[in-house]
Amino acid sequence: MSTSAETYIVLLVVLIFSMSIHEMMHAFAADWLGDPTSRLMGRISLNPFRHIDPFLTIAVPLLLLLSGLPPFGAAKPVQVNFSRLKYDEFGGAIVGIVGPLTNLILALLASILFRHLNLTYGGLGYQVIGMAVLINVGFFLFNIIPWPPLDGSRVLYAFAPEPVQEFMQSIERTGLVSLVIFLLLFWTVLSGPFSHLITSFMNTLAPGFLQFLGV
Repeated sequence: MSTSAETYIVLLVVLIFSMSIHEMMHAFAADWLGDPTSRLMGRISLNPFRHIDPFLTIAVPLLLLLSGLPPFGAAKPVQVNFSRLKYDEFGGAIVGIVGPLTNLILALLASILFRHLNLTYGGLGYQVIGMAVLINVGFFLFNIIPWPPLDGSRVLYAFAPEPVQEFMQSIERTGLVSLVIFLLLFWTVLSGPFSHLITSFMNTLAPGFLQFLGV
């Protein structure tokens, strides 16, 4: 792909703030449902420095974009004591799904601006809003995958039978190692459908932006 340095800077800024909003909403939902842990740790905040991880938030998405792959990444996980939440497993599902739904809403709002503002093709506004659509679509689709520690796993956990819950707990105990294993084992299978989904979303929400990026 051929992308300017300006576009990479825009990518990083949009990426960091999109992740910050995502994580803030996890923290807000957990606090609202009865667990103040994340609030006491200062995670109900739009300050990106409370949320970013230098490797997962910045390095990984940049490497993926440079490789011509859809960008995704992760921030520092919000700490949640699920035993304190209202509604048991369903409280955990709410906390989990709030993050991806926030990204979907951000993508839809950005797409309205992209399609209805008179943006100069390739200009700064065009890049910022187009990247907001792309990044938030990618975050939404990636995070709803039901594999620990991704957010979709909390939704599956709420409805899964006990043996499946125990298996998911064993995976989750490995932390981010489980995500690395997931990528190594399944990314070659999922990358094609994932890229196709992002392309379909982008062609509908922000037509022409992927072509601008050279993807």
